[in-house]
Amino acid sequence: MFDLLDRCSGFMGSSQDYSNSSVVLVGAPMDFTVSFRPGTRQGPQSIRQVSIGLEEYSVMLDRDLADYAYYDAGDVAIPFGHVLESLERISKVVGNIVQDDKFPLVLGGEHLVSLPVIEQVVKKHPGLKVLHFDAHADLRQDYMGQTLSHASVMRRVTDLVGSQNIYQFGIRSGTREEFDYARGNTRMYPGKVLEPLKQVLMELSGHPVYITLDIDVVDPAYAPGTGTAEPGGCSSAEILEAIHVLKDLNVVGMDLVEISPVYDHSERTALLGAKLVREAILAFGKPK
Repeated sequence: MFDLLDRCSGFMGSSQDYSNSSVVLVGAPMDFTVSFRPGTRQGPQSIRQVSIGLEEYSVMLDRDLADYAYYDAGDVAIPFGHVLESLERISKVVGNIVQDDKFPLVLGGEHLVSLPVIEQVVKKHPGLKVLHFDAHADLRQDYMGQTLSHASVMRRVTDLVGSQNIYQFGIRSGTREEFDYARGNTRMYPGKVLEPLKQVLMELSGHPVYITLDIDVVDPAYAPGTGTAEPGGCSSAEILEAIHVLKDLNVVGMDLVEISPVYDHSERTALLGAKLVREAILAFGKPK
């Protein structure tokens, strides 16, 4: 695994001990299929850099990073412009993390990087439920003739876990065909996050759960640093609470994607991303 990684500055408080860490962070700095504004390849490192501005203690969870062992593996070494090879490298790295019985927390990069991650997680955890937080449906059969795209990633995920195992929250953008497909196949809750999420907690209980979180689910007033900003989203407080309400489920992996620092002049999107990572470690990791 480690020969496919570039070492970077680590997330605040991360351990140097891989073997005793329950959560492993890894960056997937790829943005080759973005359909509007590029730049998400710089997302993982921006999250790490601003993380030192946060406290290690979460007042909402009453938990402290000092009590958790988590390892930052750095970024997957991505061959620029090579989509299939990049996805294969991400798959190999995450496959090793999952086989070592650790929680993969992947920092994107564009949303297509979620595909190889989920592919590996579902091998380890059959019956996986995928919670998709996003502004966009990402259910296109293809985008401009390409089946592998950040605009079609959730359609590809349906092939891995089955469409009825995908729960979509905050969606407020897509084609008519995508929404027609969702009505007959996935579990989509357009435009809303917390209310429907709380309603499905009981049916998710007892199942392995994976979270894929595109930062543009949050309104650009709170998170402008993304390539395809879409007005009308949830607040930063709401998406943080979404992580908190999932803490008692069997969450087995997560990715956070589409943070693009070039459009994030105040760094508030990266700071939100770093806080989401902190809350995820504390919610889903194991204490020392």
